[in-house]
Amino acid sequence: MTQITLSVPDISCGHCKASIEDAVTPLEGVESAVVAIDDRNVSITYDGTDSTMTAIVAAIDEQGYEVAP
Repeated sequence: MTQITLSVPDISCGHCKASIEDAVTPLEGVESAVVAIDDRNVSITYDGTDSTMTAIVAAIDEQGYEVAP
């Protein structure tokens, strides 16, 4: 498993946290996703494949949040 932290500057509240975690956690290849509201980031443990990372970024984007480069 691979762990990565993604910066998502628009995170600001509990709703943001729930939206992102609920969208990312069920994805195939994702073991866990934890949003840190104060740090405005998402820590994700996943299988390390590019296709899973693409799905993670897409799921966050579909919730209306942009992953910072």
